[in-house]
Amino acid sequence: MIREKIRVPIRTLQWKCVESRTDGKCLHYGRFILSPLMKGQADTIGFAMRRALLGEIEGTCITRAKSEKIPHEYSTIVGIQESVHEILMNLKEIVLISNLYGTCEASICVRGPRCITAQDIILPPYVEIVDNTQHIASLTEPIDLCIGLQLERNRGYRIKATNNFQDGSYPIDALFMPVRNVNHSIHPYGNEKQEILFLEIWTNGSLTPKEALYEASRNFIDLFIPFLHAEEENLHLEDNHHKVSLPLFTFHNRLTELSKKKIKKALKYIFIDQLELPPRIYNCLKKSNIHTLWDLLNKSHEDLIKIERFRIEDAKQILETLEKHFAID
Repeated sequence: MIREKIRVPIRTLQWKCVESRTDGKCLHYGRFILSPLMKGQADTIGFAMRRALLGEIEGTCITRAKSEKIPHEYSTIVGIQESVHEILMNLKEIVLISNLYGTCEASICVRGPRCITAQDIILPPYVEIVDNTQHIASLTEPIDLCIGLQLERNRGYRIKATNNFQDGSYPIDALFMPVRNVNHSIHPYGNEKQEILFLEIWTNGSLTPKEALYEASRNFIDLFIPFLHAEEENLHLEDNHHKVSLPLFTFHNRLTELSKKKIKKALKYIFIDQLELPPRIYNCLKKSNIHTLWDLLNKSHEDLIKIERFRIEDAKQILETLEKHFAID
């Protein structure tokens, strides 16, 4: 869900997608603007969003390949045009989409002569390939080739360990980041005290730039939630006369960690952005000054129905979301 307007005190910030194109199955581009910002804020948001887009979004990669026919990474196999190293590099370039948690297995089992592409990979049902035409290897003779693959979902970039080769199994450098590049620029807006932020995003096709912007924003907000409760946590530590490290927590398990007397305060810091509501419902709530979960729970069913463009089905969807994520009936 991508919101069209974000309402804040004093002024109204507006974001807009001014350009969107697909340069290939594995290269999507989007250009966005956010305005009006006070002087200095565009740099703050631009640098923070760049870090969040490149480092806080998860992706799925092939991280290991195994075959009994491979003696070592830099060997060649009779009947295969590419070297083993070239095959591993081709596997590294394959872009996957999944809701995978941890690792899973996949495989390639073909007989030549033929060209092997990403379409020949046998995948679990919850994993998809962005471009099935991506080249892997060319078999020039009637030989059998079977390769076992390990898939993993993670974030960032991981370089294979040089001493991690065993039993014909070879690690592959993993570029988990769905976002390939981010640029931001700043331009004057209205007067010298205001400015506008331009944000350019390139993705590998597993996410659109809009989806990447939303995902990065959600993850970035989750990182800052602990600071909203720093004072109450410190008071709790002082009462018990001992010091412990404060663990980071995610948005979705915050309610279960708080005692009943703290729930009211916690609800005031949970924003409806996190409910993953459809854009139309989200905008209706924001226009009615419903910004947090506390604001929402203080509205009755009848209050919601009175909102302009709001429907009975929308109220039902909100209730289902609250019950699913927070066990709120």
